[in-house]
This record gives sequence, C-alpha cells and structure tokens, in this order.
Amino acid sequence: MKAMKRSTLATLINATLFSAVAGTSFTTLAEEAQAKSNQLEVIQITARKRVENAQEVPVSVSALQGDNLDAYSSAGMDIRFMNAKIPSLSVESSFGRTFPRFYVRGLGNTDFDLNASQPVSLVVDEVVQENPILKGFPVFDIERIEVLRGPQGTLFGRNTPAGLVKFDSVKPSQEFDGYAAVSYGSNSSIDFEGAAGTGLTDKISTRVSLLVQDKPDYIDVKAPGFEKEDSLGGYNEKAARVQFLYEGDDFTGLLNYHVRDLEGRPIPFRANLIEKGSNNINPLYDNDVVYQDAASRATQQVDTQGLSLKLEWDLKEHTITSITGWESAEIYSRADVDGGYGNNFAPTMGPGFIPFSSETADAIPEHDQYTQELRLSSNFSGDFNYQVGLFLFEEDLTIESFSFDTGVYDEAAGSYGLQNGYAVQEQETSAWAVFGSFDYSVSEQLDVTLGLRYSDDEKDFYAKRTDNPTPWNGSPDFLEGRANPSDSHVSWDLSATYKLTDDVNLFGRLANGFRAPSVQGRILFGDVVTVAESETTNSIEFGVKSDVLDGQGRVNATVFYFQMDDQQLTAVGGGSNFNRLINADKTTGYGFELDTEWVLTDELNATFNLSYNKTELDDDTLAVAVCAQCTVTDPTYMVDGPNGPEARAILDGNSLPHAPEWISNATLRYTTELENGEFFVYTDLSYRSEIDFFLYESVEFTGEALFEAGVRAGYAWNSGDNDYEVSAFVRNLFDEQVVIGGVDFNNNTGMLNEERFVGAEFKVKFF
Repeated sequence: MKAMKRSTLATLINATLFSAVAGTSFTTLAEEAQAKSNQLEVIQITARKRVENAQEVPVSVSALQGDNLDAYSSAGMDIRFMNAKIPSLSVESSFGRTFPRFYVRGLGNTDFDLNASQPVSLVVDEVVQENPILKGFPVFDIERIEVLRGPQGTLFGRNTPAGLVKFDSVKPSQEFDGYAAVSYGSNSSIDFEGAAGTGLTDKISTRVSLLVQDKPDYIDVKAPGFEKEDSLGGYNEKAARVQFLYEGDDFTGLLNYHVRDLEGRPIPFRANLIEKGSNNINPLYDNDVVYQDAASRATQQVDTQGLSLKLEWDLKEHTITSITGWESAEIYSRADVDGGYGNNFAPTMGPGFIPFSSETADAIPEHDQYTQELRLSSNFSGDFNYQVGLFLFEEDLTIESFSFDTGVYDEAAGSYGLQNGYAVQEQETSAWAVFGSFDYSVSEQLDVTLGLRYSDDEKDFYAKRTDNPTPWNGSPDFLEGRANPSDSHVSWDLSATYKLTDDVNLFGRLANGFRAPSVQGRILFGDVVTVAESETTNSIEFGVKSDVLDGQGRVNATVFYFQMDDQQLTAVGGGSNFNRLINADKTTGYGFELDTEWVLTDELNATFNLSYNKTELDDDTLAVAVCAQCTVTDPTYMVDGPNGPEARAILDGNSLPHAPEWISNATLRYTTELENGEFFVYTDLSYRSEIDFFLYESVEFTGEALFEAGVRAGYAWNSGDNDYEVSAFVRNLFDEQVVIGGVDFNNNTGMLNEERFVGAEFKVKFF
C-alpha cells in the first residue's frame, strides 16, 4: 500500500511538470469516465453566458463549489471568506460584514465612500450588483462561485476591466429536496441556514432559502472612564431567497426575490494598533480588546432587497433571453474612526498619541438600481454561432455623511457625541450597451471567438455640505459641488482554443476593458468634488487546461500581461478623512495562475493553487498626501497646506494597494467508510504575501503576510430518505493575528483579521 502511494505521488509530480507537453497520453473526461468514483468531475460553468465545460473555455476562470465552499464559509463568515482562496483574488473591507472590496490580479479600489466604483464586478444570479453595499449579500444555498480573471467587458459589460465574481444560487426543480444546517461556535455564535424546494405543479417549482446568523458582542472596551465588557464585535444577520420556476415546452421563467437584514457593529478600529517605526502589533491589543470612547454608539444597520425575472424562449435555432432586475440598499454605519479615547486637547488620550477625535457615520437612505438585458443566442449545429444583446442600467443614489463631537453631550440621544457636521451626495447613473459574441470552429481542433461591445455611461452628481466639522481649515460651512461626467467606449476580445489532444486544450486571449468615469464628492471633510476619467485595459494571456492521470488529475495554468491607461485610483486619508480620485498615466501588470486538482487515492483528494501578480504604477507626476504619524519610504516633497507644510509621496514605481504578489492555497480531503457511514477530515491552507494598504509605501502600513488554516472533521450517514452529517471545525487554526487594513489620516489606526473560531455543526439533507 505504501509503495502504491509513493508511486502515485511520483506520477503526480511528473504529470504536473509535463501535462502541457504535446504527445502526452491522456484520456477524455467523458460522461462514461465520470462513472468511476475516483475521477474528477467535469466542472460546468457559465463564464460565457451558456453552460460549458470549464476546461474548454478560453478564459482564466476558477470555480468554488461543494466541500471547498462549505468549509470556507463556515463559522458564520461573510463574503470575505473568499480572500486568497482563489488564485489572484483578494477581498477586504473597512466596514466589516458589508462593503467588500474585490481585487483581481492586483486591480481593485480602496475607496470607502458609498458610491465607490470598482473594476471587479459582482454578478449574482445574472444581475450586476453595482453599489458596494449590494456586494455584501450573504453566501448561502449557492451552487457555484466563478471568478473570471482579466477584462470581461464584452458579455458582462460595465466596470469589469479587472475581472468578474459570479454567484449562482441553487435553482428550483420538480424533485423535492432541501437541507438544514445549524452550528454553534466561539463567542456563543449561532449559524443556521436551510433550503427546501419542490414542484408545485407539473410545470411550476419553487425553492425557499433562509439564513440566520447571530453573534453577541464580545469585544471589551478598556478606555479609562468608558470601560465596558462585550461592547463590540456582534451581529444579527437574516437573509432569505424565494424563487419560482416555470418550465414549459419552449419557454421558461424564473422569478427571484431576495432580502437581507443586518443589525450589528462595524469592524473595530484600534488607535495606534501599529507600533511606530515597524508594522508590529501594539502589545496592548488583542482581538477582544479596544480602547474607544465612542464604542457604545457604534452601529451598522443594513437592509437590501431585490427582485429579478428571467424569461427564456427556445425557438429551436435561437434562444431569446430577457433578464430584468431591481435592487435596493439602505445602510447606516457609525464608528469611532480614530479608534481611541480623548485627544491632544483633552485631559487624557490614548492609547498613544491622538491628534484629534473622529467619530463619523455614513448612510444610504435611498437607493434603487434597475437593469434590463435582452439577448439573442443561436443554437446552430454548424461551425458558427453567436450571441447579441442590449443592456440598460439606471441607478438613483443618495448618501448622507455625519460627523460627531465625542466630547459634547447630545440631549436628544442621551449620550455624548453631538452631531457637528453634515453633507449629502446625490448621484444618478444611466448606462446602456449593445454587444455581440461570435464563435467559429475553424477546424476540429481550433475554435475562435470575437466579442464586441459599445458602452455609453453618464452620471449626474450633486453634493452639498451644510455644517463643516473642521472650521479651523478655513473652509465655509455651506458648500456645493456638481459633476456630470460621461463617456462611451468600444471594448472587445479575441480568443482561441486549440485542442492539442483529447485532454489538453491550449488557449489565448486578447481583451480590452473599460470603466466609466467616477465621481467622489465626500465634501464633509474636503472642499472639492473630484472626477476620475475613464480607464481602459489591454490584456494578453495564454494558458493550458489539461486533464491528466486518466482523469485523476487536472492542471490549468495561465500567464498574462496587462497595461491599464488612466487607471482610476483613490487617494484616501492624508491630512483629513477625505477621498480624492486621481488617474494614473499607466499601470502595468504581469504574472501567472496555476489551478490543480488531484485524486490521490480512492480516499484522498487534494487541490493546490498558486498565483503571482506583479503590478507597477508608471507615472512620474503622480503624488499623494501621506499619513500623519507613519514612516514613509517613498520619495517625498513638501507643499503648502491649510494648516502648514504637507508632505507628498511620489508614487512612480509603486505596486498597487492590497495587491499581494503571491497567493497560494491547498486543500486535502480524506474520507473512509466507517460502520454504516463515512468519516471525513477536510483541511485547507491559504497564504497571501505582504501588501501595502495605501498608494504610498510606508513601514507601518505594510501588511504582513497572512497564513490561515482550517480543519473540518465529521461523520456522515444515511437513514431512510435523509442524509445526516455531524462535524467539528476550526477556522484560523493557529490564531494568526495580522493587521489587515489601516486608517492613516489621524494616527496609526488599524484593523485585525478574524481570530480563531471553533465550532460544531449538524446538517441534514432530505430528498
């Protein structure tokens, strides 16, 4: 047995090295081969808006589903669980369980304002989620997550120059099935999710999905005079999805309604969390301790809902698809941004030096997004097929921003923290596009695809400040600003797939992406509405997708290079809590991605993934304001500011923020029959290298490499018509504690990653 395992591992190493070489003997992953229990399953994806084998699609794409998805999302995790779990993908947030920011191949956006535009799009059940609050919808009853790397502008449209994250929910069916899972873990956390679906008539079926998560506050406040146990860190999350599916002879209709209700706390900010002159964590801190004077008022309330209707007509040689969507979001988030107590003008302050107090809130009282896609797809049996379509997008958004004086008593609220600053932003966005994708089989081995899209985008923005929280900077209480940017663009892609053998496909792709102009008008602390011009990306990539070892292994690899012109960047912080949009003349990036899966034995399965991303700003005129108390390592020069000389850091040659060069992850699943069931152990490891939090480079705001491990072990069995499973799990097994984000305008404030979580789960699947 040991000799056989050594031989298998040796064969795996050889296959990894030589899987892409022509002439290697492989067998196809046909349906009859899948009947063997020790072969990898064919992964079906919809990266090109039709169901295809992932191995045959000329796109660098990774799918997350099944055991991997269940393990990563346990412990009541929000969407940030995806960070470093897929090559070239990282996710972070300065809001906590809302407002996730996605980065693909190093391209993303650190903007924390509520109208922030991102170059990585999120599409859930075929409807784009444009506002950052919509992107935080919980992950439950999901069939598959796909991450498409590189520009995706032809079929998926607006704001996808870096890539796309795509979620597909489990759909209704005529068969009765469902599941229920409940877990209990650290800090008295409770997590329940379940779903049930069945046929209502011979043509109508339904599925109802539900999520409830609850975690009491567990973080203690130890600021003198504000001591309180269990003050932060908790949340109560509820979400639901209801779907109805009609299936006729040549027509289908799918109605999807989803809703979310979150009552919780924002991510805790910790004053001077980072020791000056290093990026070490202040020993005063642990995950369950803060030193804030406004923690009692910290809150985060999120309500979102949406409705989509997908109609599809099968006309034999053509299919007509209509997808209508409506999304709405509301949020109120208030936090102690300086992360400490007192300030330089108060009798006491700490921990460390606090130049001034900062307690702020942001809100979306009104938001509506409407989308419409109409698509015609051919179903020809010959060498040529196509898709053409029309896309419409409308969004109305209102944002309110508040500042509070933590030392003044608010009689209406019955606590300290009187409002002393207010500003409002109103934004209307209108966009439309026409697109087409054309496929042609040149030969039995070679397929080519050409995609084109014309996009037109326009914004109408207005901002007004009626109360200035920082009057000492000489700016007035009342201030107005307007902007009306618009632009149009033709994006395109050209790709080819060459079938080298039955089990090896080579592909190449040239693509152009586009992001429309963005507006930033956070004039609560600044005096200028800034506009970033459109950015465009040209990308080239080559790859190989191969099935090896008679269907027991899979090796996919991609190399890429891109150049982004006029990249939209956000200069955050500096001398005030203010966002400013800028454009970089040129940004370049290159790297590779490796996805592998292995059936090591009948009882042991493994995956190993790796990516390298090198990004670099190429603009010798670009400079930004820097942190208040950190050690900047970029070249700097001085300018005159409202409160005296201010430093500016030159960004030329810097890598992009939150862009790790290395991301790696691996999983190992062991299963064996035991009594009348199955015992299993699932382990996963993820690693991302160090990152810069901001556009400039500094000692303190360089995030250390993050390594996290998870283990899940349990027993599964069948009884009657149901499958049962009981398991125990640990996330962040080694309790790795790392600073994952910073606030630079005041002091060396930062945020920590989630601590170790231990829990147990019971799950039942019924049929």
